[in-house]
Amino acid sequence: MQLRNIAIIAHVDHGKTTLVDQMLKQSGAFREGQAVAERAMDSNDLERERGITILAKATSVEWHGTRINIVDTPGHADFGGEVERVLSMVDGVVLLVDAAEGPMPQTKFVTSKALALGLRPIVVLNKVDKPDAEPDRALDECFDLFAALDASEDQLDFPHLYASGRSGWADADLDGPRKDLHALFNLIVNHVPPPRQQGRADEDFRMLATTLGADPFLGRILTGRVESGRLKTGATVQALTRHGERIEQFRVSKIQAFRGLAMQEIQEAVAGDIVTLSGMAKATVADTICALAVDDPLPAQPIDPPTISVTFGINDSPLAGRDGRKVQSRVIRDRLMREAESNVAIRVTDTPGGEAFEVAGRGELQMGVLIENMRREGFELSISRPQVLLREGEHGKLEPIEEVTIDVDDEHTGAVIEKLTGPRRGEMTEMKPSGAGKTRIIALVPSRGLIGYHGEFLTDTRGTGVLNRVFHSWAPFKGPIPGRRAGVLISMENGQSVAYALWGLEDRGKLFIGAQEDVYEGMIIGEHSRDNDLEVNPLRGKKLTNIRAAGKDDAVTLTTPTRMSLEQAIAYVDDDELVEVTPNAIRLRKRFLDPHERKRQARAAS
Repeated sequence: MQLRNIAIIAHVDHGKTTLVDQMLKQSGAFREGQAVAERAMDSNDLERERGITILAKATSVEWHGTRINIVDTPGHADFGGEVERVLSMVDGVVLLVDAAEGPMPQTKFVTSKALALGLRPIVVLNKVDKPDAEPDRALDECFDLFAALDASEDQLDFPHLYASGRSGWADADLDGPRKDLHALFNLIVNHVPPPRQQGRADEDFRMLATTLGADPFLGRILTGRVESGRLKTGATVQALTRHGERIEQFRVSKIQAFRGLAMQEIQEAVAGDIVTLSGMAKATVADTICALAVDDPLPAQPIDPPTISVTFGINDSPLAGRDGRKVQSRVIRDRLMREAESNVAIRVTDTPGGEAFEVAGRGELQMGVLIENMRREGFELSISRPQVLLREGEHGKLEPIEEVTIDVDDEHTGAVIEKLTGPRRGEMTEMKPSGAGKTRIIALVPSRGLIGYHGEFLTDTRGTGVLNRVFHSWAPFKGPIPGRRAGVLISMENGQSVAYALWGLEDRGKLFIGAQEDVYEGMIIGEHSRDNDLEVNPLRGKKLTNIRAAGKDDAVTLTTPTRMSLEQAIAYVDDDELVEVTPNAIRLRKRFLDPHERKRQARAAS
């Protein structure tokens, strides 16, 4: 059977997972009457809740005698480690672009990786049936993007289709019949070359592991494309590192291939196909699985380095251990090491003392997803403020710079530009109208300046602005950037908050808690209206007397407290504060000091 291996790449929410749903349906991958969830490829709970793709996943369809292996890639640069690995498995890419928004930063990030690998793109202009769609402008912007990314002549001569993933049609002409996806299937078969590996079936077996999974019955599972040779179930193979060192020798217990949304066991893997192997004990991502006679490993695609780090520690607050089951540092360390093993974009190092661990990654969203998964698994953690990782260059320190693309209503452009180019030390590179009373602003901003900015941005734009960011380059250190300006309200007592006390504190700032909630000394319960921290008593009750007076018995009505999401909390805390994360709560608190440190600070203050 003929093979085609493709990846679908797009910006967040441009509709690639919905398009894959329609491809599966129209190719006959589902039996008649089969119940299939919407966005079937988003199998992870967080993916369904947030509407984004986090994990790269593969599927396959059959079209007129050709098997098309499809890889659904993440659209967010924080999960770029997934993208870089899976692109090495495919021979072509389908670039999905929203006909109204055009190419966006995450599109640029993933497309640059694909073009650098020499993959020939197919451009699909999606959502052309939207009232604000401008497919011709979006197509021109795609060409300009490819040219800016140094695409070759063959890559610039790309075919394009007009489509609506939700409605399930794609046509070569904007005024086509709009019935089905036949034009897309045929274009993939005719434009994407067959795997070059198919002509190397008689050589020794070699496969580069690109993703790592786990199964309670099979153990470790590695997925990759067979580069050469054949492999049968039960054969003995070896695993080599990217430097050629032997890791282990093992017997392949099971070979599985992607068939629709299911995994199907096969007896033999052939060069060119994408399969999963089980039976190994140590082999991991970027290792070469090969025959015993092979000495040289396959080249592994280099991964962009992490740009931020967050410290994970045990939860040592007075409320520790009430919600979670996994609270010990060794259990947290084991979980983080497993994550680093399967996610090459994450790096874990121990801190002095062994009670905390520094986790480096691509961005706040990636860290937030990891923490959210851990809290759902029953972990309790304390999380520090993200710190940007710096490099040493020839002329001093270098820091990561991000390209920020903002779509905002015209009336809010002044506030946004002032914040980005002023205290956050950004440089605006482009500003243009984007239609419907909106302006598109593109700026280069230090990663440090974007930590904690998203909340301010939503406030400045009344919740109507859209901000996208992607790593751009390393640049000389731009000097100090001010952090959060407002102080916080800190509880000075342990117990349950009292409505009367909180009512009296509302004039001091906005509160993060409501009545009858557990609080403790050092816990942050609100944001102060001034720039200094203030210790307050949220447990103070009303003084009871036998004298009645006007106004004494007014009903206490509290303003709804501000509840932060996990990402908002991580971005909000300052250097001397922590986020306490449990399965049922997200709290902010000051770092607890030992008695000697507390006395030293008191002496310094006096």
